[in-house]
Amino acid sequence: MAECTSGNCSSCDQNCEKRDLKANLNPKSSVRKVIGIVSGKGGVGKSLVTSLLASQVNKDGFHTAILDADITGPSIPESFGVGEHRAQAVEGEDLLNPIVTDSGIQLMSMNFLLQNETDPVIWRGPVIAGAVKQFWTDVVWNDVDFMFVDMPPGTGDVPLTVFQSLPVDGIIVVSSPQQLVRVIVEKAVNMANMMNIPILGIVENMSYVKCPDCGKEITVFGKSNIDKIAESFNIPVLARLPMEEGVSRLVDEGDVESVDMEEIKSAAKVVESLMKKKA
Repeated sequence: MAECTSGNCSSCDQNCEKRDLKANLNPKSSVRKVIGIVSGKGGVGKSLVTSLLASQVNKDGFHTAILDADITGPSIPESFGVGEHRAQAVEGEDLLNPIVTDSGIQLMSMNFLLQNETDPVIWRGPVIAGAVKQFWTDVVWNDVDFMFVDMPPGTGDVPLTVFQSLPVDGIIVVSSPQQLVRVIVEKAVNMANMMNIPILGIVENMSYVKCPDCGKEITVFGKSNIDKIAESFNIPVLARLPMEEGVSRLVDEGDVESVDMEEIKSAAKVVESLMKKKA
């Protein structure tokens, strides 16, 4: 690598150690820990896992927030029953207040900025990535212990922007039991390793359905091999989430905060343990 002589990082295209792309919070904000929820493909339930984790960590006594980085497909507002809300500007400032749920979880999503929540966001990647960055810098995040970032699938502009611009303390990879799972996990793990982001573990969603009559666990998508995959990457399996009609109903009703799922509590404890570590 050529030696840097200009000292002007803003115009440099080299990925040198001097270059710091981190974006600063505004002076009114405070966020202690940032957790990214990622996957190598769509449709595995990242938004559900994000919502459940934020709700459980909040129940455990921490102040939580969700930055909905899935700009073109936001589902967080509906899960919390606040889809009709619109973000309001801070008086006299070029800043926005987040939407706050009934239990005190702070949210920011693109749907809070649209005239109608069904309006499509037809933007190119760099513009979308810029909006995500502004959710971090231009929103007043009030005394947040844990911010969960719900990312779009894949390894494109938005995950790259989040990893480069936000002080991410760790990621959780969401997968499903299908045969494609190894590719899903490997894409997310490889990107995190390239960006030097710690991987907290894997949450397998849609792991099984429990028979309401006999209690037998039915593996709808076939036998899972998540343990073998996790072992090959030397990362833990944090939770296996079942498919439950009751959970789906509460999410559809915008009442995800009322979900009491034993399986998510172990993953929440792993997240909470970060608060004991030195920054």
